[in-house]
Amino acid sequence: MLIGYVRPLQEDPTCEDQLKKLAHCDRIAREEHASAKRRVQLSDMIDHLQKGDQVVVAKLYVLADSTRHLVELLDVIDQKGAVLQSIREEINTNDVQGYSFRTIVKHMVEFQSDVISERTKKGLNRAKQKGISTGRPRKPDENVQKAIEMYQSKQYSLNEIREQTGISKSTLYRYLEN
Repeated sequence: MLIGYVRPLQEDPTCEDQLKKLAHCDRIAREEHASAKRRVQLSDMIDHLQKGDQVVVAKLYVLADSTRHLVELLDVIDQKGAVLQSIREEINTNDVQGYSFRTIVKHMVEFQSDVISERTKKGLNRAKQKGISTGRPRKPDENVQKAIEMYQSKQYSLNEIREQTGISKSTLYRYLEN
């Protein structure tokens, strides 16, 4: 079965352009809103996919909001024995010629993660070389000392200590361990 999926987008708020491209589908799952959080029709469509079904979208962004989300959806679609077709990108995961689209997307996610990690490490190293301290700023020592004294007196709750000193429970315990 060909199952089209549409949702409102900035350039197609009524889904009319998408519906024209998916006119050949047997069924259409249509979201009433653009929210990425409440995709009821997408969840329902994925839950009811059967072996041999083909999910059709006008473009990949209609289906997923991030490469990680796309990988998750591709995995579920594949596990159910269904395939994905994206018209704009000319992608059909049923086409097994060469490298699979799912594998390519997984590599893109890993690459994206590596790039972010490497840039972060490089930035932290540069800051360290310039003598700039990284991370969350340390609490003033007098507040920490006051929090420790209040804790050890056993007369204050952790909430009272936090309210009076600004020292969180986890910070207080970290200082107590030292």
